[in-house]
Amino acid sequence: MGITIRTAHERDLTDVGTLHHRSRTAAYADIVPADALATVSPSSMAAYWVERWKYERDDYQMTVATDADEIVGFTYLGPGVEPGTGMLCAIHVDPAAQGRGIGRALMDDALDKLAAGGWRRVVLWVLAGNTHARRFYERGGWSADGGERDEFIGPALVRQVRYARTIQSTSSP
Repeated sequence: MGITIRTAHERDLTDVGTLHHRSRTAAYADIVPADALATVSPSSMAAYWVERWKYERDDYQMTVATDADEIVGFTYLGPGVEPGTGMLCAIHVDPAAQGRGIGRALMDDALDKLAAGGWRRVVLWVLAGNTHARRFYERGGWSADGGERDEFIGPALVRQVRYARTIQSTSSP
């Protein structure tokens, strides 16, 4: 069976949260201390997405990639802080499904949606030490733009770098 990319539904949020947990745990294993990663459980990540969706669903878009009705990846898009800037807030693929082009398909879909939303410049944040993700973004035309910030994952303070790229907008936000 092939991969299907579709708009997420409220019923998907628990599965999105547990996938997000698996993805973070695998991607951050060598970057974030294990005890910090352990402070977030699959159920708490699912609850996070259910709660976040309540407040952001009118301004943000979530898309899921499915394989035989199982969610294997997702993106979350919304407005950036700067005028005229959109943001790729999240892109995650189940570690067991990586290497099959799902991340690239989700990224292409996200860029199309951001362009359709009228954004001319788009940004995302990535852990500075996540070289795998950084290479993925760079292959997709993203570049670090000098923005940096510190965020917490559990009790661990981690450095994030901002990536940006321009896209051809098809309307005005």
